[in-house]
Amino acid sequence: QVQLVESGGGLVQAGGSLRLSCAASGNIFSTLKLNVMGWYRQAPGKQRELVAAIISGGSPNYADSVKGRFTISRDNAKNMVYLQMNSLKPEDTAVYYCNYKTVAGDYWGQGTQVTVSS
Repeated sequence: QVQLVESGGGLVQAGGSLRLSCAASGNIFSTLKLNVMGWYRQAPGKQRELVAAIISGGSPNYADSVKGRFTISRDNAKNMVYLQMNSLKPEDTAVYYCNYKTVAGDYWGQGTQVTVSS
């Protein structure tokens, strides 16, 4: 029903920046237009964790570990969500997944690798 494709991952040095993008396609609208788009990440040997999320009304929230460094935004006209990552740390290394939640479904992208070197 909904397809999500992430892009923008790569290898960066600590302190650097990266901008992730997620393109959504398909049936992304519900009757009430209630949805949350977000970014999760999963490092080897660890559980997937929420990084940032933004609801349809525009209110963002962040994991404590990235607060002040990452910024999530969405462009509803383009059906895109972004994650601007600044001051990257080696512990940010993970596969980052785009997520789209509605009352009718929960959708995931395939992920994009982010590697931060010291």
